[in-house]
Amino acid sequence: MNADAQVKIRLLRNSLRCFAWGLLGLLPVIGLPFAFAALAISGKVRADQKNHWNAARQYWIWGVVSAMAGTIFWSFILILVIHCAMAAQD
Repeated sequence: MNADAQVKIRLLRNSLRCFAWGLLGLLPVIGLPFAFAALAISGKVRADQKNHWNAARQYWIWGVVSAMAGTIFWSFILILVIHCAMAAQD
């Protein structure tokens, strides 16, 4: 198979993976690791997008947005729970 075609297939597959994992990143309690994974996959997509057109760009964008929202929200909740647990000990 052509190396250029392999890169495009990997680009499409990773864009859809980023979208799926980003949506899973919005899940309560267990979403944070999925959001981090989506952001890691997003870096691979961004590197491949520099040289090739991404037909699944909208999925990639929504995956990144979902992952960022999940990361920010669930990190805030985690910090709040830890803070409340520490305050309850005093």
